[in-house]
Amino acid sequence: MKTTLYTRPGCHLCDDARQLLERYGLQPKSVNIDLDPELLEKFDTCVPVVVIDGKERFRGRVSEMLLQRLLRHRT
Repeated sequence: MKTTLYTRPGCHLCDDARQLLERYGLQPKSVNIDLDPELLEKFDTCVPVVVIDGKERFRGRVSEMLLQRLLRHRT
């Protein structure tokens, strides 16, 4: 599963999201929104944002229960 984690430095929710995704075997590519004006405008107050296989799945906190459901339905 191609996973992208939109994040910014110092974001504890982003750190939590990365740990949770990795715990379930995902290897998210981190994208720092502060380095891209378009992403900053789009996601400024929403990080972390998790995109899996091209579809936005989470904004803010990543729900472990919803992540489990998503992964279960992918198999």
